[in-house]
Formats: sequence, structure tokens, C-alpha cells
Amino acid sequence: MKHFDFLVLGSGIAGLSFALKMSPRGRVAIVTKKQRAESNTNYAQGGIAAVTSKEDSFELHVRDTLEAGAGLCHEGVVRSIIEEGPARIAELIELGMRFSEREIPRSHGLKELDLGKEGGHSKRRILHAQDVTGREIEHALLSAIAAQPNIEIFEDHFAIDLITSQKLGCAGENRCLGVYVLNKNNGRVETIVASNVLLATGGCGKVYLYTTNPDIATGDGVAMAYRAGAAIANMEFIQFHPTCLYHPKAKSFLISEAVRGEGGVLKTVVGAEFMDKYHPLKSLAPRDIVARAIDIEMKKSGADHMLLDITHKPADFLKERFPNIYSTCLRLGIDITKEAIPVVPAAHYQCGGVLTNLHGETEIPGLYAVGEVACTGLHGANRLASNSLLEALVLAHHAAAQILAQPVPEMRIEIPGWQSGHAHNPDELVVVSHNWDEIRRLMWDYVGIVRTNKRLQRAKSRIANLQEEIQEYYWDFIVTSDLLELRNIATVAELIVNSALQRPESRGLHYNLDYPVPDPEWAQRDTFVRKPA
Repeated sequence: MKHFDFLVLGSGIAGLSFALKMSPRGRVAIVTKKQRAESNTNYAQGGIAAVTSKEDSFELHVRDTLEAGAGLCHEGVVRSIIEEGPARIAELIELGMRFSEREIPRSHGLKELDLGKEGGHSKRRILHAQDVTGREIEHALLSAIAAQPNIEIFEDHFAIDLITSQKLGCAGENRCLGVYVLNKNNGRVETIVASNVLLATGGCGKVYLYTTNPDIATGDGVAMAYRAGAAIANMEFIQFHPTCLYHPKAKSFLISEAVRGEGGVLKTVVGAEFMDKYHPLKSLAPRDIVARAIDIEMKKSGADHMLLDITHKPADFLKERFPNIYSTCLRLGIDITKEAIPVVPAAHYQCGGVLTNLHGETEIPGLYAVGEVACTGLHGANRLASNSLLEALVLAHHAAAQILAQPVPEMRIEIPGWQSGHAHNPDELVVVSHNWDEIRRLMWDYVGIVRTNKRLQRAKSRIANLQEEIQEYYWDFIVTSDLLELRNIATVAELIVNSALQRPESRGLHYNLDYPVPDPEWAQRDTFVRKPA
């Protein structure tokens, strides 16, 4: 059994920045199920949206966020996060983060931040490091972490379940006490105890067959919080990024929205522009509209992809602005300076998650959630591009400040070690891989960009059957990371379906053909799911 003052699950921007702020106060454990740099943050290409230009304003950023969120954003939350953004960006720069700059015209060599523009933004406000922003942020934060003796990172450790006083049968309020963790190096389950636990586990893109997310994005934090009794909100709003590279040898490679921000135009496979039929902003429309438009055009034509064309821009500009996209595509035989990029929509970001307030507090004392795993009210029914890294930075700061302002509670509860009972080694791993594939495919087919009540009910029925199989398997066999991920994606799939069935309208990312228009009565109404008592 390991004892820490603070426990962080996840090693992306939210978890690392929180850990840095807590380390002067006590010992911090960071648990990550792969290597420390493997996170959704690491794969973020676009950047961080923040008001840093004289031509921009907080009011414009707030307005853009509210419009993208389709009437479901919590305006107070939006204003708080956006207005605090520049201060948190300054902290990141102090840690060594270097954003791309450009020379100011007629300034004799003076430079300023090179601000990008993405869909739904009325001004250039995206701070970026070429097209590998997330990787550079991860590097800066991990370098700072390495200099902190109070922080210990547990790589290849998979969090199984949160430990709560309620699960242990203790009287009084339900409080989070720690977590059971599978050490993947030796197969043993360890107990980590801490008075404050932060979920920073990212999203659930791997619940879907096609996703821009890395393999780690299996919704672990949402599933664990749900099983522990926390409220889960707005899980019907899964953002599908319109432009994932379509190529048999490319796995989950995103073509950043910044490509459209710099002039990229969406076209059919025969070269016809089509976005003018769907939105005045054409290819720079909000993501939900672009993803639906591509989905409609693919179904109308029978094509298996669309095209994103930016060949009208100078080749040198594209190589400098998008070096990662250029080199990756070229390696696959696509020269983006001369030919259009084949793209398809793919699951990208969960706008819902564990319900929290502006301090990252969940309904369970001692349990906090920050980043994509959390639902704060910022994103509403559709996330504005590049607001996610901003939210993670600001809310990690808020959560740290909230905890630091309180005395560390004493842990007087005896916590039992993990019990495997009569479980034995799995005999047929094909059961895990088959159920994994079935869930991801049925979610893509029935709970994707466009939904119907019939498809949702069909998904609900099938997921319920799969849940029974998975639960039986879970209790009969010794846990493995594959089995734990399967259990979690099944739980998150259930939450998405149940949330979608609660909302009898179309709004933002939730588009139901049986209710094709928004219902004013459902504006500002969140959907909640809690585990039955």
C-alpha cells in the first residue's frame, strides 16, 4: 500500500500542471497507464485559444464559445475560463513553452505570437507551436516535473477503481480515499491512498470505430467516477472531428482544423466545393456542422471520403506551418502542396463527462476532475476549437487553489488490499477482442454523427447484453489492461446512449433525425446519469 498526499490519474496538460502546483504542499503520485508522455495532450496539433491580441477581446471569445455551444454553455463558466486564460498561458511560457512567432511587418526584426484561426473563431487567437503544440506542451511540463523531488510518476499502471468510504461500508458522507491500480509490469494490483484524487484521464474516443484519439482514450475516468457514484453529464455530445486522414496505413491521424483556418477548402471526390450549402462560414463552420455536411455528402455520393484542398497556398508556407502534417502525408504518398488530402470525420472529443464545478470538485468529496474527463459547462453542446487545452490549464489551477486553501484531511480508515478471490487467468482472450470490436462498431453505426431513436434503442439493448458478458468475465478472471479497457468502454457506451435517449431534440453535436430541430425548452438543460443505488 502506497500513501501520498495527492494522487493524479493521467499525465496530460491537466494532470501535470495540477501536480506541479501541488508539489510544494506534499507528496504527489502521477499514475499513467502507458508512458508519461502518452496522452491526448501529446497529440493535440492545433493549439490553445486565448485572447492575446489587441484586435481580439474577451467578449468576442465568449460570444464565439456560446455560439458554438448551441445554447448549452454556462455563460458564467465560459467568462471565468476565458478571462483567466492569458494568466495561465503566461505561466506555461515561464515553464519553457515556446509558441510559434512571426516577424511584425516593417518592424526591423521584431516578432509577435503567430496566432492561428480555426472554425467558429471570429479572430486569430490560437497560440500554437507549428502543428505539434500538444507535444511541445507535454515536453515543457514533463521537464518541469522532472525537477520536482516531491512528484513520483508510476508508468504502466492502470487505475481499476476508485476507493470510496461508501464502498468500504463506512458511515457518513461518501469520500474518495484512493485507487486500486494494476501494475502492468508484474500483473499485481496495488493500493494507492491519498486524501485528494484528481481525475485527468482524458476522453473516450476509442469507444468509436474511427477516432483521432490515441489507444489510451477509453473513458477510464468517466467509467470509474460513475461506478463510484458521481454524476455524469451531457455524454450525448461527442464531437466528431471533420477531418481525419483517410488512408489504409494511417491510424487516427488528425488533419488539424488550422489547415482550414489557413485557407483549406473542403471538396467532393470530383473536386466540387460543397460547404456553401450548409453554412455561411463554409469550410470554417463549427465542427458539428462540417462533420454532418461531410457525412451527408458521403452518403449522397457513396464516396468513402471527401477532400481537403490547400494546394493554392505556397509550398514553403505549408511546409513551415504544418511540418508534421506535410511529412506524415508525404510518407504515405500524399504531397499536400500538390494534391488534396483525403479526409473523413472521426470521434474526437467528449464534451460531457464527470460533473464538476469551477474548482474541479465532483459530487464526491476528495475527488476532482479536470480536462476532457470533466463537464464544467464550458463546451455546451459543441466545443469551440482549441478551448480544451485552455480549460485544462485554468481548471487545474482552480482545483489546486481550492485544495491548497483547505487543511489536508486525516485518513483514519483502514483500507483493505485488492482481493482476487477465486479468479484465474483468462482462457479465451478472443472474447475480449470480439466484444471490444463489437462495441466500437455498433457505436459508430448507431450512435454516431446522425442518430435515430430506433438506432439508439438497438444500441442500448445490445450494450446491455454485452455488459452481462463482460461482468461475468471480469469476476471470473484475473484482471488485465485489455479487460479493464473493455469494461470501461462498455460503461461509457452505455452512458452515451442513455444520455442521448434523454434529449428529445437536436442540438449541437447531438443530431437525432426523429427530432431534427432544437427544442427551446431544452436550452440550458443538461442531461445527468447516476449509477442506480
